[in-house]
Amino acid sequence: MTSWALWGTIVNAVLVLLGALGGLLLRQCGARLRAGAPDAHQDEGKISRAIMQAMGLCVMLIGISGAIQTKNVLVVIVSMALGTLIGELFGLEHLMERFGAFVERRLGGREGSIAEGFVNATLLFCVGAMTVTGAIESAMAHTHTTYYAKGLIDMVSAAVFASTMGVGVALSAASVFVVQGLLVLVAFLAAGAIPTAITTEMIAVGSLLVLGIGTNLLGVTKLRITNMLPAMFLPILLCPLVALLPL
Repeated sequence: MTSWALWGTIVNAVLVLLGALGGLLLRQCGARLRAGAPDAHQDEGKISRAIMQAMGLCVMLIGISGAIQTKNVLVVIVSMALGTLIGELFGLEHLMERFGAFVERRLGGREGSIAEGFVNATLLFCVGAMTVTGAIESAMAHTHTTYYAKGLIDMVSAAVFASTMGVGVALSAASVFVVQGLLVLVAFLAAGAIPTAITTEMIAVGSLLVLGIGTNLLGVTKLRITNMLPAMFLPILLCPLVALLPL
């Protein structure tokens, strides 16, 4: 079973769902505790923020460790610049938020709660180097170490998110399965057609986005990470072009 290309994706999605359900349970228990202890809400908020900040530091570590593997900084810089320009022109983050709001309306949730949880959790779980590298690993090597590690981090984050943002976080498990499943399929079809030099730069760019997610979690920045997503795929075009330059 573990030889399935999608096995790592399935495990990751299930861990997100389990984490979110655990967070919803904690949310209900916390509501009961707050009814009998007025200070419980404040303490719970401090704990949640502390855990998310800890996860932010972990995410930053993952981002830094992946970004420093670049072999061509020029490709990374140009990819980030052009990719962000494309994302801003198309308003990808706005489109994602509109989709989350559509899901909220369909489910009849409280205004803002489902959309906020869905969008934020989807961004956290589906953007970054681990998503891309995990897809390549699962599709070509049939090993899933990256997605196992990512799943554990996502599970903790999902529990914290769900305890504060509600059921929308649980819906992001579907996003994890769809996004990672599609990436695994693409990597499987590519079957090594993409040179290692290109995948290295794709991972480096994705790692910078992961680093941005980490700083957002720490409250240091408010980066529109979704609008930067196209940057991850530009090394496919830029690496061959840069190789032709007399640098």
